[in-house]
Amino acid sequence: MNLSRLFKHLLTPPWIAARRFGPALSAEIGAAVEVAEAGQRGEIRFVVEGPLPFVELWHGRSARQRAADLFGSLGVWDTEGNSGVLIYVQLVDRRVEVLADRGIAARVGQAEWDAICRSMEAAFKLGEYRGGALAAIHRAGELMTEHFPADKRNPNELPDQPVVI
Repeated sequence: MNLSRLFKHLLTPPWIAARRFGPALSAEIGAAVEVAEAGQRGEIRFVVEGPLPFVELWHGRSARQRAADLFGSLGVWDTEGNSGVLIYVQLVDRRVEVLADRGIAARVGQAEWDAICRSMEAAFKLGEYRGGALAAIHRAGELMTEHFPADKRNPNELPDQPVVI
């Protein structure tokens, strides 16, 4: 267990995510997800989390492992074409993870998703939460449109609004 990380999370107020990603930005993110999904069959979920739950810290779980847990619990894997993508922001650790379901992962390499993550982290480091988030959603939509273009049947299977924990 990393004591420095533990204390950083324990001392960060739980409302930090809601402060950085308030109602106005959350609405913009939801609208951006809706636009990004319009041209393709994939589904995007955007999750922002402040401090991790104590049990996650105690077990030394990484941002990637937490993202995988949320991928499952939010049902991102449960789309018709296995085409869900989770964009996970861990504010305290200053990490971003993008997880793609197997339908998307078979067509879009992890390097593309990692580039989105690093770009968001760089923007967030400069305090550009809005710009970083919206650019990431736009880029994810472009990748998914290229590899999973919309067809006649394009249901919206997951909520577009972000989850702020």
